[in-house]
Amino acid sequence: MSLPLSGLTVVSLEQAVAAPFATRQLADLGARVIKIERPDGGDFARGYDATVKGLSSYFVWLNRGKESLTLDMKNPAASEILARLLDKADVFVQNLAPGAADRLGTSPAVLRSTYPRMIVTSVSGYGASGPSASKKAYDLLVQSETGLLSITGTEEIPSRVGISVADIAAGMYAYSGILTALFARERTGEGASIDVSLFDALGEWMSQPAYYTEYGGKSPRRSGPHHASIAPYGPFDTATGPVMIAIQNAREWERFCSDVIRQPALAADPRFQTNSARVDHREALHAVIAGVFAALTRDDVLSRLDVAQIASARMNSVAEFVAHPQLSSRRRWRDVPSPAGPIRALRPPVDIDGVEPAMGAIPALGAHTAAILSELGFVNEQIRTWRAEGAI
Repeated sequence: MSLPLSGLTVVSLEQAVAAPFATRQLADLGARVIKIERPDGGDFARGYDATVKGLSSYFVWLNRGKESLTLDMKNPAASEILARLLDKADVFVQNLAPGAADRLGTSPAVLRSTYPRMIVTSVSGYGASGPSASKKAYDLLVQSETGLLSITGTEEIPSRVGISVADIAAGMYAYSGILTALFARERTGEGASIDVSLFDALGEWMSQPAYYTEYGGKSPRRSGPHHASIAPYGPFDTATGPVMIAIQNAREWERFCSDVIRQPALAADPRFQTNSARVDHREALHAVIAGVFAALTRDDVLSRLDVAQIASARMNSVAEFVAHPQLSSRRRWRDVPSPAGPIRALRPPVDIDGVEPAMGAIPALGAHTAAILSELGFVNEQIRTWRAEGAI
């Protein structure tokens, strides 16, 4: 069975996380993704670290299955090369600095007038309009602007989420937007302009705290690893290490009291009878649970929780996640080629019946430049000249 996006060509002026995350999903499903990089170092995510056999963990994660074309977009030769590329493209993706698309002639209005079937996707920090449109944006800054930092961390110290959550949100909305536009094009023949910002994407994810604040009159409190508005929900120490527990409803609370901490009368205690009451008396509730768990091993507690059908988890390190038996038993790991040799990668999380994701090689900088330019009709002599001039 051919991959679902086989035959589609994506051209991407991308770097860092958000746009590369979107286009990697397309590459995994069979799209041809041509990634345009600066000749003098390429996507700056290549230099974030060197922990994966000398390669950047960010770049390895975000760029498998793509073709790397080096091109200095400020060089006069770039416009002709880009025009020939775009003649072949179904999708164009860019996450340039504010104003750069207008200077390069790659604004959605310009491209859609020339290529009416093209899906033109722009990923930015704050969107194409509004008072923040010209601001540079990075993940931590957007976490801060959307209020995520204000509800994350301990009561004393706000904390950033430990992964690039704003970038990932924007990348996934860009990906789903592209798929939606491609589906619509099949019926109408028309392309589309897609505008996705980190701020709007993470703003959607902040909707529940926003509703809670707008209609409840106060923001959720920072509560460390514990849930701000559900209790008990978070880590609790045992004699041999912490466990995570999550109580979702009255039935689970009653079973937790009777079968796990074995104090059935506690379920009817007015301080703990409802979730709101438990949140209001969180300190006293945690003291009761800690007193019971302190005399039990982690395995004992987990066994009781399983019998009672209470959701629970171990508080794993990243290394423990990598070694998780759920991943190995379900064969989630694949080897991906790279300039440094095979690298283990997790297969995409969506399994489609009969489809094996491409999970192609991680490209060296400019590895496909000569082949792509030859395919576009440029002769070897011209390619050599551009390379000598630093244009490619």
